[in-house]
Amino acid sequence: MSCRLNIGARPLGDPALPDALRACRPTRNQQAEIGGILVLGSGAWFDAKGARHEEYRLVELLLISNELGIWAELSVFHDLWGQCDFRGRPQPLIHANNAPRLAAALRELDQVLGVAAEPGEVTFYGRAEGYGLAAPDIIDGLGPDLTNATFG
Repeated sequence: MSCRLNIGARPLGDPALPDALRACRPTRNQQAEIGGILVLGSGAWFDAKGARHEEYRLVELLLISNELGIWAELSVFHDLWGQCDFRGRPQPLIHANNAPRLAAALRELDQVLGVAAEPGEVTFYGRAEGYGLAAPDIIDGLGPDLTNATFG
């Protein structure tokens, strides 16, 4: 069973949020445990000129509870956090306008969850490093072109 809860602009550290989540349990089974929460992080990013753009699913946060405890996974799906776009073109202004915001959000998430984040698995698109993305290898002024990837 799944439940959708629009938390709007409410911060994840809002003390009222746990009660709102528990209210999603089925009325016939108020003892049901919440196994996972997927937070779709719609938000804003800033282009090279500083113009704000709204973006659906800018980030995703998955929280899972099981017999081993609780773990969280943050995923980003856009090139605006990196030093180069997906075609490998450097984007220093876009990176400067957005990467510090990602770092601040990750630090805040550490604080809300009460534990320091660990980098996840390396993907085709990059790897986490500290509170951001590792710098790509730059060859002849360009990073890797990630647009012609073949999977499988």
